Amino acid sequence: MTAKKASKSARLPVGKTTRATAGHPAKATKMIRTPSPPVQPVATPEMPARLHKYQVGETVYYTSPTFGRTAATGSYIVVKLLPSEGDDYQYRIKSSGEAFERVAKESQLDRA
Repeated sequence: MTAKKASKSARLPVGKTTRATAGHPAKATKMIRTPSPPVQPVATPEMPARLHKYQVGETVYYTSPTFGRTAATGSYIVVKLLPSEGDDYQYRIKSSGEAFERVAKESQLDRA
């Protein structure tokens, strides 16, 4: 091996062709240009986003699921609006008779 070959980088410059070596024909390595990555579509103004049915501070009637505790059913105050889970918005609700808050789906709430 000569000094000239030893100092040559193992990487080949993009767009250049390589020399033929013993047993291997010359290959051309060219840069492939691709279009820019796809852009996420922007929400169109024709499709208004559905808003929460209840607002913070509003009193609602919570119906607990059939597999839960029946004592949970009753009047609650909406404490926080949460993002939707599928097509059903969620709320953080609090009862004056409980020391903790609950998370309820919009389908489990009615106006009090």
